[in-house]
Amino acid sequence: MSGPLPRRVPGGGRPRFAVVGNPGNRRVTMFTAAVRAAGLPAPRVLPWHDVLREGARFAPGETVRVDSPGEDAEVERLLRGAADPARVEGAALWYARFTAAAREVAAAAHTAGATVLDAPGDLAVLFDKRLCHGVLRAAGVPVPLSPTSGAAAGPVRGWADVRARLGAAGLRRAFVKSAHGSSASGVLAVEVAGPGRVRATTSVERSADGRLFNSLRVRRYGTEAEVAAIVDALAPDGLHIERWLPKASQRGRAADLRVVVVGGRATHAVVRTSRSPMTNLHLGGARGDLAAARAAAEAAGTAWPEVLGRCEEAAACFPGTLCVGVDLLPGSGWRRFAVGEVNAFGDLLPGLTGLAGSGAESLDTYGAQVAAVLRGDGPAARPPAPLAPVSHAD
Repeated sequence: MSGPLPRRVPGGGRPRFAVVGNPGNRRVTMFTAAVRAAGLPAPRVLPWHDVLREGARFAPGETVRVDSPGEDAEVERLLRGAADPARVEGAALWYARFTAAAREVAAAAHTAGATVLDAPGDLAVLFDKRLCHGVLRAAGVPVPLSPTSGAAAGPVRGWADVRARLGAAGLRRAFVKSAHGSSASGVLAVEVAGPGRVRATTSVERSADGRLFNSLRVRRYGTEAEVAAIVDALAPDGLHIERWLPKASQRGRAADLRVVVVGGRATHAVVRTSRSPMTNLHLGGARGDLAAARAAAEAAGTAWPEVLGRCEEAAACFPGTLCVGVDLLPGSGWRRFAVGEVNAFGDLLPGLTGLAGSGAESLDTYGAQVAAVLRGDGPAARPPAPLAPVSHAD
Protein backbone atom coordinates (compact mmCIF):
# COMPACT_ATOMS: atom_id res chain seq x y z
CA MET A 1 0.00 0.00 0.00
CA SER A 2 1.22 3.48 -0.83
CA GLY A 3 0.12 7.09 -1.04
CA PRO A 4 -1.10 9.50 1.62
CA LEU A 5 -4.51 8.98 3.21
CA PRO A 6 -6.88 11.70 4.40
CA ARG A 7 -6.86 12.29 8.12
CA ARG A 8 -10.39 13.57 8.80
CA VAL A 9 -12.64 11.61 11.15
CA PRO A 10 -15.96 12.51 12.78
CA GLY A 11 -15.32 14.97 15.59
CA GLY A 12 -11.70 15.50 14.49
CA GLY A 13 -8.64 13.61 15.67
CA ARG A 14 -7.36 10.21 14.57
CA PRO A 15 -9.19 6.93 15.16
CA ARG A 16 -8.02 4.33 17.63
CA PHE A 17 -9.03 0.91 16.37
CA ALA A 18 -10.05 -2.14 18.36
CA VAL A 19 -10.69 -5.49 16.68
CA VAL A 20 -12.76 -8.37 18.01
CA GLY A 21 -11.06 -11.25 16.23
CA ASN A 22 -8.74 -14.21 16.53
CA PRO A 23 -5.12 -13.09 17.22
CA GLY A 24 -2.75 -14.28 14.52
CA ASN A 25 -5.57 -14.87 12.07
CA ARG A 26 -4.73 -13.56 8.60
CA ARG A 27 -7.75 -11.25 8.63
CA VAL A 28 -6.55 -9.60 11.83
CA THR A 29 -2.95 -9.40 10.69
CA MET A 30 -3.89 -7.88 7.33
CA PHE A 31 -6.18 -5.31 8.94
CA THR A 32 -3.44 -4.48 11.45
CA ALA A 33 -0.98 -3.95 8.59
CA ALA A 34 -3.45 -1.60 6.89
CA VAL A 35 -3.94 0.43 10.08
CA ARG A 36 -0.20 0.79 10.60
CA ALA A 37 0.36 1.67 6.93
CA ALA A 38 -2.02 4.58 7.48
CA GLY A 39 0.31 5.89 10.18
CA LEU A 40 -1.91 4.83 13.06
CA PRO A 41 -1.12 2.70 16.12
CA ALA A 42 -1.81 -1.00 15.75
CA PRO A 43 -5.37 -1.89 16.76
CA ARG A 44 -6.10 -3.37 20.15
CA VAL A 45 -7.17 -6.99 19.58
CA LEU A 46 -9.86 -8.53 21.76
CA PRO A 47 -9.71 -12.32 21.22
CA TRP A 48 -13.03 -13.93 20.39
CA HIS A 49 -12.19 -16.65 22.89
CA ASP A 50 -12.16 -14.08 25.71
CA VAL A 51 -15.14 -12.10 24.44
CA LEU A 52 -17.32 -15.22 24.30
CA ARG A 53 -16.38 -16.16 27.86
CA GLU A 54 -16.11 -12.81 29.59
CA GLY A 55 -17.61 -10.14 27.35
CA ALA A 56 -15.81 -7.07 25.97
CA ARG A 57 -14.75 -3.67 27.27
CA PHE A 58 -13.89 -0.66 25.17
CA ALA A 59 -12.34 2.75 25.68
CA PRO A 60 -14.16 5.98 24.84
CA GLY A 61 -13.64 6.97 21.22
CA GLU A 62 -12.43 3.58 19.99
CA THR A 63 -13.53 2.42 16.53
CA VAL A 64 -14.51 -1.24 16.83
CA ARG A 65 -14.22 -3.75 14.01
CA VAL A 66 -16.03 -7.07 14.52
CA ASP A 67 -14.08 -9.64 12.53
CA SER A 68 -14.77 -13.25 11.62
CA PRO A 69 -14.57 -15.78 14.46
CA GLY A 70 -13.54 -18.49 12.00
CA GLU A 71 -10.37 -20.57 11.70
CA ASP A 72 -10.00 -21.16 15.45
CA ALA A 73 -11.00 -24.58 16.77
CA GLU A 74 -11.68 -23.47 20.36
CA VAL A 75 -13.76 -20.49 19.28
CA GLU A 76 -15.65 -22.79 16.92
CA ARG A 77 -16.36 -25.13 19.83
CA LEU A 78 -17.68 -22.27 21.95
CA LEU A 79 -19.98 -21.15 19.16
CA ARG A 80 -21.02 -24.42 17.53
CA GLY A 81 -20.76 -26.80 20.43
CA ALA A 82 -18.61 -29.23 18.41
CA ALA A 83 -14.91 -29.83 18.79
CA ASP A 84 -14.36 -30.62 15.09
CA PRO A 85 -14.40 -27.41 13.01
CA ALA A 86 -15.05 -29.46 9.87
CA ARG A 87 -18.51 -30.51 11.09
CA VAL A 88 -21.41 -28.98 9.19
CA GLU A 89 -24.14 -29.44 11.79
CA GLY A 90 -24.62 -26.92 14.57
CA ALA A 91 -25.07 -23.84 12.38
CA ALA A 92 -28.21 -22.69 14.21
CA LEU A 93 -26.44 -22.78 17.58
CA TRP A 94 -23.44 -20.97 16.03
CA TYR A 95 -25.79 -18.29 14.73
CA ALA A 96 -27.58 -17.82 18.04
CA ARG A 97 -24.35 -17.52 20.01
CA PHE A 98 -22.56 -15.35 17.46
CA THR A 99 -25.39 -12.85 17.07
CA ALA A 100 -25.85 -12.68 20.85
CA ALA A 101 -22.13 -11.95 21.24
CA ALA A 102 -22.30 -9.29 18.49
CA ARG A 103 -25.17 -7.58 20.33
CA GLU A 104 -23.20 -7.62 23.57
CA VAL A 105 -20.12 -6.19 21.83
CA ALA A 106 -22.22 -3.37 20.37
CA ALA A 107 -23.86 -2.66 23.72
CA ALA A 108 -20.48 -2.52 25.47
CA ALA A 109 -19.11 -0.21 22.78
CA HIS A 110 -22.09 2.12 23.00
CA THR A 111 -21.85 2.28 26.79
CA ALA A 112 -18.16 3.17 26.51
CA GLY A 113 -18.69 5.80 23.80
CA ALA A 114 -17.03 3.71 21.10
CA THR A 115 -18.21 3.26 17.49
CA VAL A 116 -18.94 -0.18 15.98
CA LEU A 117 -18.33 -0.72 12.26
CA ASP A 118 -20.58 -3.80 12.07
CA ALA A 119 -24.13 -3.31 13.36
CA PRO A 120 -25.44 -6.40 15.17
CA GLY A 121 -28.82 -6.10 13.46
CA ASP A 122 -27.12 -6.19 10.07
CA LEU A 123 -25.04 -9.20 11.09
CA ALA A 124 -28.17 -11.05 12.20
CA VAL A 125 -29.65 -10.61 8.71
CA LEU A 126 -26.44 -11.22 6.79
CA PHE A 127 -25.95 -14.56 8.55
CA ASP A 128 -29.47 -15.76 7.79
CA LYS A 129 -29.76 -16.35 4.04
CA ARG A 130 -33.57 -16.37 4.23
CA LEU A 131 -33.74 -12.98 5.92
CA CYS A 132 -31.02 -11.51 3.71
CA HIS A 133 -32.81 -12.62 0.55
CA GLY A 134 -36.05 -11.09 1.83
CA VAL A 135 -34.41 -7.75 2.65
CA LEU A 136 -32.76 -7.56 -0.78
CA ARG A 137 -35.97 -8.50 -2.59
CA ALA A 138 -38.00 -5.92 -0.66
CA ALA A 139 -35.44 -3.26 -1.65
CA GLY A 140 -35.81 -4.10 -5.34
CA VAL A 141 -32.39 -5.74 -5.67
CA PRO A 142 -32.54 -8.51 -8.31
CA VAL A 143 -32.18 -11.89 -6.60
CA PRO A 144 -32.84 -15.50 -7.68
CA LEU A 145 -36.39 -16.76 -7.18
CA SER A 146 -36.73 -18.31 -3.72
CA PRO A 147 -39.60 -20.10 -1.94
CA THR A 148 -37.91 -19.46 1.43
CA SER A 149 -37.36 -15.70 1.13
CA GLY A 150 -38.08 -13.65 4.22
CA ALA A 151 -39.24 -14.39 7.75
CA ALA A 152 -42.79 -15.31 6.69
CA ALA A 153 -41.74 -18.20 4.44
CA GLY A 154 -41.79 -20.78 7.23
CA PRO A 155 -39.25 -23.50 8.04
CA VAL A 156 -38.14 -26.30 5.72
CA ARG A 157 -38.25 -29.50 7.74
CA GLY A 158 -36.46 -31.89 5.40
CA TRP A 159 -36.18 -33.32 1.91
CA ALA A 160 -39.95 -33.85 1.58
CA ASP A 161 -40.47 -30.12 2.17
CA VAL A 162 -37.70 -29.26 -0.29
CA ARG A 163 -39.32 -31.48 -2.94
CA ALA A 164 -42.72 -29.87 -2.33
CA ARG A 165 -41.38 -26.31 -2.53
CA LEU A 166 -39.35 -27.01 -5.64
CA GLY A 167 -42.46 -28.43 -7.29
CA ALA A 168 -44.69 -25.54 -6.23
CA ALA A 169 -42.15 -23.00 -7.56
CA GLY A 170 -41.56 -24.94 -10.78
CA LEU A 171 -37.86 -25.38 -10.02
CA ARG A 172 -35.90 -28.31 -11.42
CA ARG A 173 -32.48 -26.84 -10.59
CA ALA A 174 -31.94 -25.10 -7.26
CA PHE A 175 -29.42 -24.41 -4.56
CA VAL A 176 -30.34 -25.80 -1.17
CA LYS A 177 -28.31 -24.00 1.46
CA SER A 178 -27.78 -24.13 5.19
CA ALA A 179 -29.47 -20.90 6.28
CA HIS A 180 -26.53 -19.88 8.47
CA GLY A 181 -23.65 -21.41 6.53
CA SER A 182 -20.68 -19.61 5.01
CA SER A 183 -17.88 -20.47 2.58
CA ALA A 184 -20.23 -22.94 0.80
CA SER A 185 -20.69 -24.96 3.99
CA GLY A 186 -23.90 -26.97 3.71
CA VAL A 187 -24.63 -25.92 0.10
CA LEU A 188 -26.04 -28.39 -2.44
CA ALA A 189 -26.67 -27.67 -6.12
CA VAL A 190 -29.68 -29.92 -6.73
CA GLU A 191 -31.07 -31.13 -10.05
CA VAL A 192 -34.43 -32.92 -10.20
CA ALA A 193 -35.34 -34.71 -13.43
CA GLY A 194 -38.38 -36.68 -12.28
CA PRO A 195 -39.53 -39.21 -9.65
CA GLY A 196 -36.42 -40.69 -8.05
CA ARG A 197 -34.10 -38.88 -10.46
CA VAL A 198 -32.09 -36.48 -8.31
CA ARG A 199 -28.48 -35.36 -8.36
CA ALA A 200 -26.63 -33.00 -6.02
CA THR A 201 -23.22 -31.35 -6.31
CA THR A 202 -21.75 -30.28 -2.97
CA SER A 203 -18.69 -30.08 -0.76
CA VAL A 204 -20.57 -31.90 2.01
CA GLU A 205 -19.17 -35.31 2.88
CA ARG A 206 -21.41 -37.76 4.74
CA SER A 207 -19.74 -40.28 7.02
CA ALA A 208 -20.90 -43.87 7.46
CA ASP A 209 -22.69 -42.94 10.68
CA GLY A 210 -24.55 -40.06 9.04
CA ARG A 211 -22.47 -37.10 10.26
CA LEU A 212 -21.76 -34.29 7.83
CA PHE A 213 -18.34 -32.73 7.22
CA ASN A 214 -17.03 -29.91 5.06
CA SER A 215 -14.63 -31.14 2.41
CA LEU A 216 -12.28 -29.30 0.07
CA ARG A 217 -13.36 -31.68 -2.69
CA VAL A 218 -16.61 -31.07 -4.54
CA ARG A 219 -18.49 -34.33 -5.09
CA ARG A 220 -21.73 -35.59 -6.60
CA TYR A 221 -24.47 -37.67 -5.05
CA GLY A 222 -26.56 -39.43 -7.66
CA THR A 223 -29.47 -40.99 -5.78
CA GLU A 224 -32.46 -39.39 -4.11
CA ALA A 225 -31.82 -41.38 -0.94
CA GLU A 226 -28.32 -39.91 -0.61
CA VAL A 227 -29.50 -36.36 -1.22
CA ALA A 228 -32.46 -36.78 1.14
CA ALA A 229 -30.20 -38.03 3.93
CA ILE A 230 -27.97 -34.95 3.68
CA VAL A 231 -30.85 -32.49 3.46
CA ASP A 232 -32.67 -34.14 6.37
CA ALA A 233 -29.50 -33.82 8.49
CA LEU A 234 -29.11 -30.14 7.56
CA ALA A 235 -32.78 -29.19 8.05
CA PRO A 236 -32.80 -28.76 11.87
CA ASP A 237 -30.34 -25.86 11.46
CA GLY A 238 -32.55 -24.15 8.85
CA LEU A 239 -32.57 -24.31 5.06
CA HIS A 240 -32.78 -21.76 2.26
CA ILE A 241 -33.77 -22.63 -1.31
CA GLU A 242 -33.20 -20.51 -4.41
CA ARG A 243 -33.23 -20.93 -8.17
CA TRP A 244 -29.97 -22.15 -9.68
CA LEU A 245 -29.43 -19.51 -12.34
CA PRO A 246 -27.47 -20.44 -15.47
CA LYS A 247 -24.22 -18.51 -15.06
CA ALA A 248 -22.05 -16.77 -17.56
CA SER A 249 -18.83 -18.51 -18.48
CA GLN A 250 -15.24 -17.53 -18.97
CA ARG A 251 -12.86 -19.87 -20.80
CA GLY A 252 -15.35 -22.71 -20.45
CA ARG A 253 -15.78 -22.32 -16.69
CA ALA A 254 -18.78 -21.00 -14.74
CA ALA A 255 -18.09 -17.45 -13.56
CA ASP A 256 -19.39 -15.00 -11.01
CA LEU A 257 -18.09 -11.89 -9.23
CA ARG A 258 -17.17 -11.07 -5.64
CA VAL A 259 -17.44 -7.30 -5.25
CA VAL A 260 -16.34 -5.60 -2.03
CA VAL A 261 -18.31 -2.50 -1.10
CA VAL A 262 -16.74 -0.15 1.48
CA GLY A 263 -18.57 2.88 2.81
CA GLY A 264 -21.19 2.53 0.08
CA ARG A 265 -18.69 2.36 -2.80
CA ALA A 266 -17.60 -0.69 -4.78
CA THR A 267 -13.84 -0.70 -4.28
CA HIS A 268 -12.62 -4.18 -5.23
CA ALA A 269 -13.82 -6.94 -7.54
CA VAL A 270 -12.64 -10.36 -8.54
CA VAL A 271 -13.99 -12.86 -11.06
CA ARG A 272 -14.31 -16.38 -9.65
CA THR A 273 -14.43 -19.30 -12.09
CA SER A 274 -15.00 -22.99 -11.53
CA ARG A 275 -15.85 -26.24 -13.26
CA SER A 276 -18.43 -26.88 -10.51
CA PRO A 277 -21.51 -24.83 -9.52
CA MET A 278 -19.58 -23.55 -6.47
CA THR A 279 -17.04 -20.89 -7.43
CA ASN A 280 -15.53 -20.45 -3.94
CA LEU A 281 -11.79 -20.10 -4.33
CA HIS A 282 -11.03 -22.58 -1.52
CA LEU A 283 -13.03 -25.27 -3.38
CA GLY A 284 -10.88 -25.21 -6.47
CA GLY A 285 -12.23 -22.01 -7.95
CA ALA A 286 -9.74 -19.69 -9.64
CA ARG A 287 -9.55 -15.97 -10.20
CA GLY A 288 -10.66 -15.03 -13.70
CA ASP A 289 -10.12 -12.07 -16.00
CA LEU A 290 -11.91 -8.98 -14.67
CA ALA A 291 -11.19 -6.89 -17.76
CA ALA A 292 -12.71 -9.62 -19.95
CA ALA A 293 -15.78 -9.76 -17.69
CA ARG A 294 -16.26 -6.03 -17.95
CA ALA A 295 -15.90 -6.14 -21.73
CA ALA A 296 -18.41 -9.02 -21.97
CA ALA A 297 -20.98 -7.19 -19.81
CA GLU A 298 -20.65 -4.00 -21.82
CA ALA A 299 -20.82 -5.88 -25.12
CA ALA A 300 -24.08 -7.44 -23.87
CA GLY A 301 -25.51 -4.00 -23.10
CA THR A 302 -24.80 -3.49 -19.38
CA ALA A 303 -22.48 -0.61 -18.51
CA TRP A 304 -19.82 -1.44 -15.92
CA PRO A 305 -20.98 1.30 -13.49
CA GLU A 306 -24.40 -0.35 -13.58
CA VAL A 307 -22.86 -3.70 -12.67
CA LEU A 308 -21.04 -2.17 -9.70
CA GLY A 309 -24.11 -0.12 -8.82
CA ARG A 310 -26.14 -3.27 -8.33
CA CYS A 311 -23.65 -4.32 -5.64
CA GLU A 312 -23.80 -0.90 -4.03
CA GLU A 313 -27.61 -1.15 -3.93
CA ALA A 314 -27.30 -4.48 -2.11
CA ALA A 315 -24.79 -3.04 0.37
CA ALA A 316 -27.10 -0.07 1.04
CA CYS A 317 -29.54 -2.52 2.65
CA PHE A 318 -27.02 -2.77 5.52
CA PRO A 319 -26.25 0.85 6.43
CA GLY A 320 -24.76 0.01 9.81
CA THR A 321 -21.96 -2.08 8.30
CA LEU A 322 -18.84 -0.50 6.80
CA CYS A 323 -17.86 -3.33 4.46
CA VAL A 324 -19.63 -6.25 2.78
CA GLY A 325 -18.72 -8.69 0.03
CA VAL A 326 -21.43 -9.07 -2.61
CA ASP A 327 -21.66 -12.22 -4.72
CA LEU A 328 -22.95 -11.07 -8.10
CA LEU A 329 -24.30 -13.69 -10.49
CA PRO A 330 -23.98 -12.86 -14.20
CA GLY A 331 -26.49 -14.68 -16.36
CA SER A 332 -25.64 -16.54 -19.55
CA GLY A 333 -23.96 -14.25 -22.02
CA TRP A 334 -23.28 -11.67 -19.31
CA ARG A 335 -26.68 -10.11 -20.08
CA ARG A 336 -28.35 -9.97 -16.67
CA PHE A 337 -27.05 -9.76 -13.11
CA ALA A 338 -28.54 -10.90 -9.82
CA VAL A 339 -27.23 -10.76 -6.28
CA GLY A 340 -26.66 -14.23 -4.87
CA GLU A 341 -25.47 -13.37 -1.37
CA VAL A 342 -24.13 -10.52 0.73
CA ASN A 343 -21.30 -11.54 3.06
CA ALA A 344 -20.41 -9.78 6.30
CA PHE A 345 -16.82 -11.01 6.16
CA GLY A 346 -16.39 -11.05 2.39
CA ASP A 347 -13.21 -8.95 2.27
CA LEU A 348 -10.52 -11.63 2.42
CA LEU A 349 -8.98 -11.15 -1.03
CA PRO A 350 -5.20 -11.07 -0.47
CA GLY A 351 -3.11 -9.15 -2.97
CA LEU A 352 -6.08 -7.45 -4.65
CA THR A 353 -5.92 -3.68 -5.09
CA GLY A 354 -8.82 -1.36 -5.75
CA LEU A 355 -10.79 -0.68 -8.91
CA ALA A 356 -9.88 2.26 -11.12
CA GLY A 357 -11.85 5.30 -10.02
CA SER A 358 -12.78 3.78 -6.67
CA GLY A 359 -10.38 5.87 -4.61
CA ALA A 360 -8.74 2.64 -3.41
CA GLU A 361 -6.52 1.97 -6.43
CA SER A 362 -3.37 1.43 -4.35
CA LEU A 363 -5.08 -0.21 -1.38
CA ASP A 364 -6.16 -3.72 -0.49
CA THR A 365 -9.63 -4.31 0.96
CA TYR A 366 -8.44 -3.58 4.49
CA GLY A 367 -6.63 -0.41 3.50
CA ALA A 368 -9.82 0.77 1.80
CA GLN A 369 -11.75 0.29 5.03
CA VAL A 370 -9.20 2.22 7.07
CA ALA A 371 -9.30 5.01 4.48
CA ALA A 372 -13.10 5.11 4.66
CA VAL A 373 -13.02 5.54 8.43
CA LEU A 374 -10.41 8.28 8.10
CA ARG A 375 -12.68 10.07 5.62
CA GLY A 376 -15.60 9.77 8.02
CA ASP A 377 -17.49 7.32 5.78
CA GLY A 378 -18.02 4.69 8.46
CA PRO A 379 -21.42 3.86 9.96
CA ALA A 380 -22.65 6.43 12.48
CA ALA A 381 -22.54 5.51 16.13
CA ARG A 382 -25.99 4.63 17.38
CA PRO A 383 -27.49 2.69 20.28
CA PRO A 384 -27.83 -1.04 19.65
CA ALA A 385 -31.17 -2.80 19.90
CA PRO A 386 -32.20 -3.71 23.46
CA LEU A 387 -30.53 -6.84 24.72
CA ALA A 388 -32.17 -9.88 26.15
CA PRO A 389 -30.15 -11.50 28.96
CA VAL A 390 -27.49 -13.77 27.49
CA SER A 391 -25.31 -16.22 29.37
CA HIS A 392 -21.77 -16.63 28.11
CA ALA A 393 -20.65 -19.91 26.58
CA ASP A 394 -19.25 -22.42 29.03
